[in-house]
Amino acid sequence: MTEAGGDERSSWSRALGVISAIGPPVTVATALLFYFGWARAEAQAAQMGLNVSLFGYAVQDYILISINALFLPLVCILAASVVWLALDRWLRRRIEEDRGRALIVRAAGIAALLSGVLVGVSLVLAVVEPARTALFTPYLMALGVLVATWCMRLRRLGRTGALPVLSSEQRAVETTLILSIVTLLLFWGTADYAQAVGRRLALNFEQGVQYMPRAEVYSPTPLGIGSAAVTEVQVGTGDAALYRYDGLRLLVLSGGRFFFLHDGWTPRDGTVIVLPDDNSVRIQFRR
Repeated sequence: MTEAGGDERSSWSRALGVISAIGPPVTVATALLFYFGWARAEAQAAQMGLNVSLFGYAVQDYILISINALFLPLVCILAASVVWLALDRWLRRRIEEDRGRALIVRAAGIAALLSGVLVGVSLVLAVVEPARTALFTPYLMALGVLVATWCMRLRRLGRTGALPVLSSEQRAVETTLILSIVTLLLFWGTADYAQAVGRRLALNFEQGVQYMPRAEVYSPTPLGIGSAAVTEVQVGTGDAALYRYDGLRLLVLSGGRFFFLHDGWTPRDGTVIVLPDDNSVRIQFRR
């Protein structure tokens, strides 16, 4: 009985250990997906002259929206990581076999110096002239920090034949500081990229509005839509008034509201029409 109870407690301990190991990363990843989705949606709404709160997006909506904003950066980061690992193994093997050790040490020192200069110059430009900073500047800074750290370790390995022995506490502090800096830079760069994606999508509506679903709105009372591109036609009789509105294109249905653009819509002078998703209006869609 005692042995069975001990096995049961051991199983619970292992399960709790797995949950505690997986839980925090999943929570952080969900929070990041939510933020990147919000950044993309907020930039898109601002480009259209709207506030993102009007769309009434839920948490799951922001997470889904963030996927296309994160796909390209994640693929590039993972591909670069694979190349980096292969290069690191190749250089370490050459150092251990004493093939080109002096050249590797010299090149690593120069690369570390240039990487440090790149990080410093990029940081100054990002602070002094943020409007002129390139979209990929935070990624360059993160790459510079990683390359500088990596090259210094290769240099130490090449000069001593083995990395200096550090205590576990010193190694944890060094690794934590480097990863914290790189994580913040990647967070910064991906947020900027998500906002750029949102602005680009808003601008793409100008070329793609004619491909959106065409909508005809019927209402028993005049809606007073203030756009010259939307025409009002009275199709009812005197006893049963009915008004039809043509020239509308469905943008999205969110938060219990329909969002429409109109033919010829542009971010500069276009109008976004918002109607409730209830029985006050009837909407027909066609290609």
